[in-house]
Amino acid sequence: MLTRQVRLGTGKLIAFTIALVMTAVACGGDSDDAGSGGAGGGGLERSSITVAALPLADDATLYIARNRGLFKKEGLDVRIQPVQQSIQALPALAKGQVDVIASANYVTFLQAHEKDTLDLRILSEAARVAPHMMDVLVPQDSDIKTVADLKGKKVAVNILNNIQSLTLNAILDERGAGRPEYRQIAFPQMGPALEKGQVDAVHAAEPFNSAIQDELNARVLLDGGSAPVESIPISGYVTTGQYADENPKTAAAFQRAIAAAAKIATQDQEAAREELPKYAKVTADQAESIRLPAYPATTDVAQLSRLTELMKEQGLLKKTIDPGTLLVK
Repeated sequence: MLTRQVRLGTGKLIAFTIALVMTAVACGGDSDDAGSGGAGGGGLERSSITVAALPLADDATLYIARNRGLFKKEGLDVRIQPVQQSIQALPALAKGQVDVIASANYVTFLQAHEKDTLDLRILSEAARVAPHMMDVLVPQDSDIKTVADLKGKKVAVNILNNIQSLTLNAILDERGAGRPEYRQIAFPQMGPALEKGQVDAVHAAEPFNSAIQDELNARVLLDGGSAPVESIPISGYVTTGQYADENPKTAAAFQRAIAAAAKIATQDQEAAREELPKYAKVTADQAESIRLPAYPATTDVAQLSRLTELMKEQGLLKKTIDPGTLLVK
């Protein structure tokens, strides 16, 4: 559902965007030392928060909170810096150059926490898997007809050894099917890679999932939200232990605004769809057909434990992590 102009210029656009964003990040945010802010802003440690965010449907609650004044109501000035992969902003988060990463891929950040490269804290959940919000797509004339045919085939994922391969492996294992060979290709480049035959299939998340289906007439081979990973948490709003400890009132204000936005997005999906064209390079008409993730208003330790246990089973964590110890309460 991306425009053809966006799709064809992907490589240069990503390089330029990353350079621009990282330059801005390196300059640091000019966060206020003491917030005064709006109705909920009294006594905040900081009123300004810099958030790195992806152009995914996961981030709809962030934009709802900003554009509907939910952050302002809490006395917060939230500044959004776009990135193409949450991992790109990880060093900036660790150095305090950004305060929060939105729709942060849990797998990457849990691994960084285990390796002591990041003192991770989870402010709020961003998204959980919903039916067809991410799909495995193949060309219409592909000889890959069933999931069993994926064995040994080249499948594109946004980041290797991460949420997409983790969940797809779980689905394939459940069905007794062999695993593919994964290739790391950024979401905006997946369509061209599939069209050129560089990969046999792509594992695409919205809005890129619908875009590839529309532009290439790609066929859905598998719902990436199938059992046993249905409703599993996939991304969250994350920060560092230092930031959470030093700014408890600011963190709580941010959480309240995101929770309020999640309730709006859950009760009225049109609210989320209205935000997509503003940051995800889709038109209003295209946004109407995108399959949205679930937007939980509360963080569920039991659901997060499903994810950490699956990571340990597949060797992406060496030891068990209790997600409850990482939540900012």
